Amino acid sequence: MLKEFKEFAMRGNVVDLAVGVIIGAAFGAIVNSVVNDLLNPLLGLILGKVDFANLFLLLREGGKAAAPYNTLADAQAAGAVTLNYGVFISVVIKFLMTTFSIFLMVKWMNKMRKPAPEAPPAGPPAQEVLLAEIRDLLKAQK
Repeated sequence: MLKEFKEFAMRGNVVDLAVGVIIGAAFGAIVNSVVNDLLNPLLGLILGKVDFANLFLLLREGGKAAAPYNTLADAQAAGAVTLNYGVFISVVIKFLMTTFSIFLMVKWMNKMRKPAPEAPPAGPPAQEVLLAEIRDLLKAQK
């Protein structure tokens, strides 16, 4: 059983998958930083100094403190029920950036990959087949 596990774990696909997961996690951290630290502040500034992390809709006040709540953290600490649409916007931006980045990376990798050599056509060209048929017909007439 240990031998089978070793064979399974050392297959190229499993190792490639492990490397992909590790690189993907690191890439996810980079995308999170770009969205949280660069894009969201710029979009917030453009939209009138809006902080996406604190965009929420109060559905029910909390029992620990009364509204209004200045930040999402204040509302959550008070036990308020909120609809956190700012966090949702951030997640959508992260998703779009991640998928677009992966699209560009796959496109680049496909461009770098050498095209597979074309297989030679099966059989002789159509001209030769036609000429052979004419030759055979001429032989048959003699």
